[in-house]
Amino acid sequence: MKFNQYAFCLMAAVSSHGAFSSAPAALQVAKPTTTLFTDIDSIDNNVIAVGKFGTIVTSEDGQNWAQAQTPVQSLLTAVTVKSENAAWACGHDATIVHSTDNGKTWQLQQYLPEKGKPCLDIEFIDETVGFAIGAYGMFYKTTDAGATWQSHFISDFVHPDDKEYLADLKQDDPEAYEDEIKFILPHFNRLLITDNAFYLVGEMGLVAQSTDQGLTWQKFDEFYPGSFFSIAKMAQDKTVVAGLRGNAFYKKTNSEEFYEIDIPQTATINTILPLKNKALLFANSGMVHTFDGNKVTTEQLPSGHAILSATVFKNKVIMATEKGLITWGESK
Repeated sequence: MKFNQYAFCLMAAVSSHGAFSSAPAALQVAKPTTTLFTDIDSIDNNVIAVGKFGTIVTSEDGQNWAQAQTPVQSLLTAVTVKSENAAWACGHDATIVHSTDNGKTWQLQQYLPEKGKPCLDIEFIDETVGFAIGAYGMFYKTTDAGATWQSHFISDFVHPDDKEYLADLKQDDPEAYEDEIKFILPHFNRLLITDNAFYLVGEMGLVAQSTDQGLTWQKFDEFYPGSFFSIAKMAQDKTVVAGLRGNAFYKKTNSEEFYEIDIPQTATINTILPLKNKALLFANSGMVHTFDGNKVTTEQLPSGHAILSATVFKNKVIMATEKGLITWGESK
């Protein structure tokens, strides 16, 4: 759960991947819970964390962890758990893996090291329809639980001056067009799926929403030029975005305007965890900011380790950090 555009949107399917390169399986390590973890997610009876060298660990109590059998050694950057029978993770080399047994074993669905692009987030509407996003506008969609993934180019995010050029190039030289669109879009860092809309955040101040499940996108007017790494909805009818150098903003549901959240510390915020009527913003240097909708209070982990993700499991906050998993007391 981790990293200015649009008039009309054409999401043209450019490829479908049912085959992939072979990949080396993750190594079984002596202390799998002390490695770099980038993301963590949970359901009522299970929590799954992913990270370095394809490491995936699971727990039924949040204290005792077991390393899963994983078919890749790529850095995994995101995980989403829909049920005991449906979990996915993604990462570098455009890797996507899938589990049907509470995260104990994983099957490779996609592995494309030749693309040179990491997947940075993966989210599912249900146990069938899902999306994987990442560097340089990576946007994959599946409608069959990941048996196949289709790559889409979101032309809504192309600068208006380039749209006519790309349209002509696609008609005149399809091969050159494919090369041109490989790196033209910004990085997509996080996807949020809600009942009424999708939200996408990324580099260069990208904050966008879709009301048709990702078919078309509308960008919010730029209010910050740097990268956003997380977005979340609070129970108070607020949407919060955060990212580089401690910059964070919120908007109310029926408003298009974002307001700055006053956070004096400049540690980059990696993830936002909604919790009751608050939002916890987890950052580098072990910073944990609590935003109650009006003001911010801040605590810092004694270790000072960067916190990359967090989840609530059995009334405790479990954090994925650069040096392992940390349980942070009772959820408040």
